[in-house]
Amino acid sequence: MAAAGETDESRQAVSQTMKEAFDNPLTDEDDEEEEILAQSDHEESTQTVLATTLKVSNSRNPDLQRMAIDSLSSEDQDAHDIFVTIDDPRKHVTKMETYATYKVSTRTTRGDFDHPEYTLRRRYTDFLWLRHKLEETQPTHLVPPLPEKHSMKIYVDRFCKEFLVTRQRALNKFVTRIAEHPTLSFNEYFKIFLTAKAWELSAHRKMKPSFVSVIGSSVKTNASAYMLKNRSPEYTMMWEYIHTFGDKMGSVDRISQRILKEQTEYREHLSNFGPAFRLLSEYEIDLSDVLNAFAKSIESCAKGMDPVVEGSELYFTPLIKEYILYSDSVKSVLKKRDKFQMEYELAVDEITRKKNEREQVKISDQNYSVGAMLGKDPEEVKEQKGNKIEAHIQKLQKQVEFLNDKTEVANADLKADLDRWHRNKRKDTKEAFIGMADRQISFYENMLSGWEDVMHILREQDLELPAPPQPSFSSPKDSHNSSSESSSWVQIEGAEGGS
Repeated sequence: MAAAGETDESRQAVSQTMKEAFDNPLTDEDDEEEEILAQSDHEESTQTVLATTLKVSNSRNPDLQRMAIDSLSSEDQDAHDIFVTIDDPRKHVTKMETYATYKVSTRTTRGDFDHPEYTLRRRYTDFLWLRHKLEETQPTHLVPPLPEKHSMKIYVDRFCKEFLVTRQRALNKFVTRIAEHPTLSFNEYFKIFLTAKAWELSAHRKMKPSFVSVIGSSVKTNASAYMLKNRSPEYTMMWEYIHTFGDKMGSVDRISQRILKEQTEYREHLSNFGPAFRLLSEYEIDLSDVLNAFAKSIESCAKGMDPVVEGSELYFTPLIKEYILYSDSVKSVLKKRDKFQMEYELAVDEITRKKNEREQVKISDQNYSVGAMLGKDPEEVKEQKGNKIEAHIQKLQKQVEFLNDKTEVANADLKADLDRWHRNKRKDTKEAFIGMADRQISFYENMLSGWEDVMHILREQDLELPAPPQPSFSSPKDSHNSSSESSSWVQIEGAEGGS
């Protein structure tokens, strides 16, 4: 009982320490950031309630989903007026292909939806289409990543139950982040994804890309040949941070994959180790109680490894992979932001070149121009050229103002999405680490309890064990004499026995 009390106190101490570590980071934050975090307290509390809602909504019972959403306060429902859950993965086998679908359940109070509730099924390729459309129509926003199609190497069959459940959780997080986004949740393609029937969605997917996306792709191909002149150091630091973050998370992913593999193998070895002692107990009758106690403890350890392995498979490893993909998404948005600034700088360079050309026309001699040779007055030719250049400059000026506004909007959207991303990252990391600590503590508590039972049985057994040899502190000479005497004594005993 004392050991159990100590372990409970140690668990509480570890949990409290981890909570304080995340709630009170070591780095000092300035007053401005504290104001931002204070303003986001309500949003984080709402996300916590939504996280609880989503845990319940993973159930296939629609009544539980409705109760979970109705449990939100009216203020939270006003802040989040659309709720989407992904569950019930199913495998479909046809003559042409094998694929999986996921149930998409939507509840909303928005007036632009024809019905308050929708339930339909979507394939993984439908989620890919949605993300592509969001990136195409909202280039200044950070679109959440999707799980890779063939990235989960721990599963041989990508249609097995474990794989489908893991992907369903990732897809659920994807649509939840979109539904909570103040801009992406109002995207027209998101509404089509949630409400369109299968044949309607298929028709939308077959539509050709818009002219704007084609032009944007051509500009993107030419952006690599242009170096930004006036990139703010703030965005340079963002580039350096996200590159380092992606590299570090890649290292964490590789190590966690190795640990997960070793944990899985260790659990399998323990599962085979316990029955070996039970088989041995059938032949060693005198030690059967001890051997069975050993087997029971080992089997308990093997069973205790189940939540550790499952927790790594379902929570920790997918989280690491998600944020590795998130780093790629942030890089993509930063590239688009640089593209907008590049267009602005090119327009500024063009208007500067036109202004210089206008000054050259003012001081130029038009007597030998083509217009003068055709009989026009040189001054009239000069005035026409100047007016033409001036009209071009006015047009470029409007374009510069438009591109400047576009760049500023991209900067504001990027900063807002990155702030939201950092808050989600802290929240997700905190939950993942506390969950891992709880699973490890539970595993070692069960292991300690099992081996304490073995020790109790061993102490109660009346086993005649040989006494351990006593250490000798005699000199080498005395040791040699004693060994000679003992050998002589053995010879005398042997002679007497022979007689």
